[in-house]
Amino acid sequence: MGETDLWLLAEGRHMRPWEKLGAHPCVQNGSTGTAFAVWAPNARQVCVVGDFNHWDPAQHVMQHRGTAGVWEIFVPGVGDGALYKYSVLGEDGSRVLKTDPYALRTETGSGHACVVMQLPERVEPTPNQRARSQALTSPMSIYEVHVGSWQRPYGQLPDWNYLAEHLVPYVVEMGFTHIELMPINEHPFYGSWGYQPTGLYAPSARYGSPETFRDFIATAHAAGLMVLLDWVPAHFPSDADALGRFDGTALFEHADPREGFHRDWNTLIYNYGRNEVRNFLVGNALFWIERYGIDGLRVDAVASMLYRDYSRPEGEWVPNRDGGRENYEAIALLREVNQVVGVEAPGAISVAEESTAFAGVTAPPWNGGLGFHYKWNLGWMHDTLAYLALDPVHRAHHHNRITFSMMYAYSEHYVLPLSHDEVVHGKGSLYGKMHGDDWQKRANLRILYAFMYAHPGRKLLFMGGEWGQTQEWNHDAELQWGLLQNPSHAGIHQLVRDLNHLYRSHTALHARDDEPGGFSWIDAQDAAHSVYSFVRYGHTSAQQVVVVCNMTPVARHGYRLGVPQGGVWREILNTDANEYGGSGAGNCGEVSSVPVACHGYAHSVVLTLPPLGVLWLEPELPA
Repeated sequence: MGETDLWLLAEGRHMRPWEKLGAHPCVQNGSTGTAFAVWAPNARQVCVVGDFNHWDPAQHVMQHRGTAGVWEIFVPGVGDGALYKYSVLGEDGSRVLKTDPYALRTETGSGHACVVMQLPERVEPTPNQRARSQALTSPMSIYEVHVGSWQRPYGQLPDWNYLAEHLVPYVVEMGFTHIELMPINEHPFYGSWGYQPTGLYAPSARYGSPETFRDFIATAHAAGLMVLLDWVPAHFPSDADALGRFDGTALFEHADPREGFHRDWNTLIYNYGRNEVRNFLVGNALFWIERYGIDGLRVDAVASMLYRDYSRPEGEWVPNRDGGRENYEAIALLREVNQVVGVEAPGAISVAEESTAFAGVTAPPWNGGLGFHYKWNLGWMHDTLAYLALDPVHRAHHHNRITFSMMYAYSEHYVLPLSHDEVVHGKGSLYGKMHGDDWQKRANLRILYAFMYAHPGRKLLFMGGEWGQTQEWNHDAELQWGLLQNPSHAGIHQLVRDLNHLYRSHTALHARDDEPGGFSWIDAQDAAHSVYSFVRYGHTSAQQVVVVCNMTPVARHGYRLGVPQGGVWREILNTDANEYGGSGAGNCGEVSSVPVACHGYAHSVVLTLPPLGVLWLEPELPA
């Protein structure tokens, strides 16, 4: 390592620390071997041990590089595939075997050893593909996947080759634009779903090699899909062989548990104010995009990073330097991540799971924001699910739960999430959250999806929701694929497929998500009938979609509705159609307007509103 590298690492300004830290096969002075380097400033001694030296710490004692706190050594004869760890004699006098924070690969099984491998080649995205697919004006429909439980071939965990062969074409056929992978970083505890990673730079060995993971991403790209990775900078587990007390001191974490320990998850919190830790995380964000071709990051648990008192009672948190609750260091880290990704990987995006009213999550850092491209709209999700759980007889008294989201719809750039968080920990399935008997549950679920796809904001649906899985998600089993043999659930499946394709083909449904001019209520006040109606606008008079939602199981005949223009309006979607498992009530495919003023428009149509159904109408273009 050169002196410039050491200086940049100490300053937290090494853009790509993974090029120097970790294990790198190379040639030095004519000898082929591997260069090892690790940051452990307070250690008394660090040795590299592995299958090449019988795990004997006496054989390869690393050299300490002074003020930067880096230890390094070149070991001749060691190459790809060698197993290794660091034997760290800590400041506290303990000697512990530690995995490499910058390990690129880990072994399968319980040993958790790191594996030497060449740094993956840089992935150059297809020109303009990201820009076309991820612009604010482009359709974005995300299929969220836990790869270990999507399908289980022969009862086993799938590998990346299987997923490339089966998951990718399935997502394409269903019309989604993006796959979002729940964390695939190495995580010893499978039941954490990846949210307790110990190897932030290594794809989990349980799903195959890093090479096959790269191939999976390439297959998705070739099929026209973008891939987002769930990324976890909010916390890390306290496994003895991982980051916790790495050199015998609180190195990556805070020493004070009021700052360094999450009681909710029994995990440790990064010391975001430490240069080398910030460098480790910022570099990791860029690493997955540059070296694996990931198209963006969904950042987990952002709220827990932003506030020092997150889930802490009074007196058990440390205020910031101004006496407040905001975590200035975490805020600075998030801004830096988004700035670096924005500059170094144009077109790649970041999405915040942020559950508070923190202002400017998707505003640019230069304007005081955090710099994310999108934020999950958890308020929309909670209000909509709570409404659809109500008996329809009570919905008239909670009418504003559906309309309230438009009060703040343009305050951020939003994603509407129906994620894994809603189908775990005893919450049941989306299907189970819906009110009523089985017929009403399915109808309400169809309402949920049609309303989501018509509402401003990008879409996210967790796997299994697309056919109305009836059981809560179980990470130890594959999804309920057998439900697709039931015509009613197959109908929901077809509806989601059709929603995706209509959403993508109709400019009005996505091009102006962030513009107030892209949405207008027709009638937001019909609480007596629990009916909502609105228009989505594109850029021309032909690019309009009228949406009408009947939230009761009563078919409404002769319902007069104002429309933006006269002529024939085609019924492009009816969630009560027979092919979706509905009753078939509707308007025979189209309806003609009459010059009768209604809802502030000069023309109106008279509709049959199907029970617990949603209609989408578009104007028929003149021949």
